[in-house]
Amino acid sequence: MDATPAEPLVRRHALGSRGRDLALLMAASFCYLAGPMAIAPIVAGFAGSLGANEVLMGVAGGLMNLVALASRPFVGRLADRLDKRRLTALGAAVMALAALAYVPAVAPWMVFAARVAQGLGYAVCSVCLSTWISELLPRERVGEGMGLYGMMTALGMAVGPALGIYCYQLLGYRVAFAAAALLLALTFLCATRVRRPGAHPRRAFPGGAAPGVLEWRVVPVALIMMLFTIPFTATQTFLVTLTEAEGLDLPVGLFFPIYAALLLVLRATLRRRFDRWPFRRFLAGAMLCAAGALLSLTFMRGVGLMVLGALCMAGSYGIMCSVCQSTAILLAHPGCRGLANGTYYVGIDLGMALGPLIGGVLLGHAPPRAFYPALLAVLPLMLLTYLIGRRLVKGL
Repeated sequence: MDATPAEPLVRRHALGSRGRDLALLMAASFCYLAGPMAIAPIVAGFAGSLGANEVLMGVAGGLMNLVALASRPFVGRLADRLDKRRLTALGAAVMALAALAYVPAVAPWMVFAARVAQGLGYAVCSVCLSTWISELLPRERVGEGMGLYGMMTALGMAVGPALGIYCYQLLGYRVAFAAAALLLALTFLCATRVRRPGAHPRRAFPGGAAPGVLEWRVVPVALIMMLFTIPFTATQTFLVTLTEAEGLDLPVGLFFPIYAALLLVLRATLRRRFDRWPFRRFLAGAMLCAAGALLSLTFMRGVGLMVLGALCMAGSYGIMCSVCQSTAILLAHPGCRGLANGTYYVGIDLGMALGPLIGGVLLGHAPPRAFYPALLAVLPLMLLTYLIGRRLVKGL
């Protein structure tokens, strides 16, 4: 019999005493992502309020992920060698301090400095937590288990922006940053209470020679994930700004909570399919949903199309986060799950860095109505990347 949503995955495959650790790691996964995501939709506006122009506002939005992109491959190698509990706690502490650093900021350069520190901590937490969780799962349940992890990060990515927007609108920027710091402090607390540090740290990789900074088999998957991330983060960064520019009276603060709720339903429906359906089936459906999301947001004038856009965004970016990550883990060479996760997150980082930058350029040089149609250009690039990757990587 299949497990029901009420019957935890940990109980089904008899992790026993690891169940408490897995629950703590899931909670940490929610908090580590909710914190920076609470900052994401308001940091560009905050930088602008301190004197930054439109392009620098985009830089403020994407700088954290540019830093994470540069450091992620090295973090992946460390995750295969060092104690993940200590690394995760260190990353969470750095992110919490960076979030607090926004509070006294009075100039754009102070925002940029905090974004750099946050990017370093974010890279460490994301790679270590996902690798740590994957090591508690049997191979035949990796897709389902990473789907559960994806549900927690999806909640973080939805609740975080809503919390940030709400705190900003009600109490101002600086209270929103303090709330994000509290979430990141909870990440630190959860990580330090986990009893098992994961698989034994590796002093050498299989075959004797250490690989490079990327797991090359995962690169096509990482590029596909990058292309799904670009429209998502562009929307996340500029949804409020675009709605105000077009004079729409819509509760856009609800967009990401609606997205999260719909994503939970989709993940619960597809949870057993993550280990059964081929990658290409998920890719085809997600591409159709991505087109639907961008077109819905283009013509959005009421709540109905906003909900449809959130549903399609959940079916594209939300679902592909789990599909691409579990595929990356299964494609990895033995002993290189940390490196595979690092490579996967390189794609996420590129998308999260490019999304706000591309959005800032579009916002400054194109009418608001052209913002979302311009992002449709990622769709043919997704298909081309998959066709090339399928020829290079067996099993994709």
